[in-house]
Amino acid sequence: MAHKKKTPSAKKSAKKSAKKSTKKSTKKSAGKSTRLGRPRIPGTAELDMFFKRDFEARQIFQFLDVGTVKELEQFSPEEITDRMITPLVQAVERIRKTLALANRHLDGDVKFAERFQTELSGGK
Repeated sequence: MAHKKKTPSAKKSAKKSAKKSTKKSTKKSAGKSTRLGRPRIPGTAELDMFFKRDFEARQIFQFLDVGTVKELEQFSPEEITDRMITPLVQAVERIRKTLALANRHLDGDVKFAERFQTELSGGK
């Protein structure tokens, strides 16, 4: 009979270990797992104070209209880059078109100016 008692307890321990492993996996997927440790600054910290010596970073924060670390953390690096670059690309396109209208062009940009003038005249 002692032998029969060991078998059920072994089954119970196997069930417990199976339950533990599933609990761990659900905890990881449910929460945001970070390996950075405890944050050294609060999410409410003002970016201007934290980056007081980095003028360019503060300009980006102003452009994004964010004031706290928590607000900044809502953006991905790619999204910040896209938001910063898009107005520059659009401005360069406007410059190219305006110069082409005046029969001028940027260095190495003759083909664009010719193509733009052709499109404006209605022919291709």
